Amino acid sequence: MTAAVDAATAFDPLWESLLPVGRHASTGGYRRYAWNAADLACREWFTAAAQARGMDVVPDRNHNLWAWWLPPGWTGEPRDAFVTGSHLDSVPDGGAYDGPLGVVCALAAVDLLRSSGTQPTRPVAVVCFGDEEGARFGLACVGSRLASGVLDPDRARALTDDDGTTLAAAQQAAGLDPTHLGRDDEALARVGVFVELHVEQGRGLVDLQAPIGLASAIWPHGRWRFTFTGEANHAGTTRLADRRDPVLAFARTVLAARSEAERAGALATFGRVLVDPGATNGIPSQVRAWLDSRAPDQATLEALVAAIAAAATAPGTDPTTAEVAAESLTGVVEFAGATRAALARVLGDTPVLPTGAGHDAGVLSAQVPTAMIFVRNPTGVSHSPAEHADLADCHAGVDALAAVMADRAAGAPS
Repeated sequence: MTAAVDAATAFDPLWESLLPVGRHASTGGYRRYAWNAADLACREWFTAAAQARGMDVVPDRNHNLWAWWLPPGWTGEPRDAFVTGSHLDSVPDGGAYDGPLGVVCALAAVDLLRSSGTQPTRPVAVVCFGDEEGARFGLACVGSRLASGVLDPDRARALTDDDGTTLAAAQQAAGLDPTHLGRDDEALARVGVFVELHVEQGRGLVDLQAPIGLASAIWPHGRWRFTFTGEANHAGTTRLADRRDPVLAFARTVLAARSEAERAGALATFGRVLVDPGATNGIPSQVRAWLDSRAPDQATLEALVAAIAAAATAPGTDPTTAEVAAESLTGVVEFAGATRAALARVLGDTPVLPTGAGHDAGVLSAQVPTAMIFVRNPTGVSHSPAEHADLADCHAGVDALAAVMADRAAGAPS
């Protein structure tokens, strides 16, 4: 691009071109699940948008997509790169902004710098991580977890969706090879710093009356699978005294999770439930439910989950059994030190606030320097079609990311 552009000119057309992809007609939410048609269409959109900007798009061994803007005359592999981006997949009927805002702002920031004649002195990459939400296979941040080596590749390949399709089979159906999944030292070695821009998933910036902010930390969080087993029977002929109904144990556990979380000043949510066999006129044989829990510190989180598990396994009026299995656990992430200080220096008097939401930046933080920029969400609602960011605040995010990109990638290499 040669003509100078502003944030609106760079952001708005890109944003509008992505909005229809994967949107459900009746709910207005998005159903971009890992390796389904909508997710693949998003990946095609990303590749086309990056290539239109003269960026080379290269998938890594875990099928994360990297779009490269290299300094003039650069030869060989990128090193010490300024990397930004996020993800394009969604939760069921999620909002438009969670993930895609960071990708679109990143491409728009590249437009701003290129149109002003700025050339990078170190490589710049916009990355699109795969399967961040975990909506299909139940585990969040699969792409970044694999790249970082915190997710065993055999476990990843064996993850299954509700239809019994494995992640490996889903990737193969999408024309991708799952045999090379695993820690990616080559990709990690290219990264000098990773800055993820994300819509805020709460009301912190609304209360602070600020369009953007910096992340101070991510609360420790995890997911646990609860399996309650009883006995299938007829709803119209089985006396209450003779029932082994696992729904009752599940219901007690949900109520206990709420009260224990309130007591601990933490969060606990059962957001996904599968009831078998699922007959309206039948007593279920089994309930599988997934707990998402988050807390300000690790000790509080562990105590909270232990209390909820104790409630699940406590004897009830109906003789059922309960098992609890941890599926993922991420410790506290502190965005501190030189990386956040560098962003604060560039962005000036910017609020700093924590979040309970997990992100690829949190997963990568143990391997490379990371930081996060938040964009205000006036509704405070996320993982819902009501999730929102005003265009003026999106433009502020583009400007902020471009300023950080210029400082970190267009100055003297660090």
